[in-house]
Amino acid sequence: MVVLTAPNQETTPTVSATPSRFRWRRLFLPATYGYGALLILVTVLVSVLSNSAQTRVMLHASTNLYNLLHGHIGTLFSSALLIGDTDTSLLVLPLLICLLALAELKFGASRLIRIFLAGHLGSTLLVAFGLWVAVEAHWLPLEITHAEDVGISYGSMALIGAFLVLMPSRWRPTWAITWLAVAVAGVAMGRSFTNVGHLLSVSIGLLVGLWLIRSGRTVPERFKRVEIVLLAIATVLGYTILVG
Repeated sequence: MVVLTAPNQETTPTVSATPSRFRWRRLFLPATYGYGALLILVTVLVSVLSNSAQTRVMLHASTNLYNLLHGHIGTLFSSALLIGDTDTSLLVLPLLICLLALAELKFGASRLIRIFLAGHLGSTLLVAFGLWVAVEAHWLPLEITHAEDVGISYGSMALIGAFLVLMPSRWRPTWAITWLAVAVAGVAMGRSFTNVGHLLSVSIGLLVGLWLIRSGRTVPERFKRVEIVLLAIATVLGYTILVG
């Protein structure tokens, strides 16, 4: 019996496009780029105003007690679009974008936004309630209800606290205790309602991280090199916010 066989043909190995697509997807961070671009735009627009006009914008967008008690609920969101003076913005913006990028890589855009808003809105409302009680009880002067209160610090600290879920289990107590200790030190040194808000936002973030751990919704992954760099930069931002 003669067995006919087809001539040997070299087969070209098929290269999966999945890794390439995966790398490109990891570079697509819509929440980070969108929010970062909006902050840069607002910062540039505010920077060209006169000092008095800048002050008016800050007070109009502030989540101070006066605005909230007079129904200016929009300040809960507009306050997160203002960072401060130009020098502060130049320092904070690059650090913030690195923090947001790491959070979006690890949590995804939707969860990033939810955690940020939980810290920003939760801390703002808790601080406002505390100020209202203190003013009504005459523990604090009425002038504090007009204080300027804008920025990205509450949401940022909530994200840093939520990174608890990304830490190896043996490092989680250290992560939580360290940030709580630094936040308490910030309260002791600054003695302002903003410092209290930072402590509250860190606590909210840690609670979110603990909930993610308990619910099993996020499985910690080993940090890649670029993510370690982003985490280090986020840590610098957190320390600057709390005690800077």
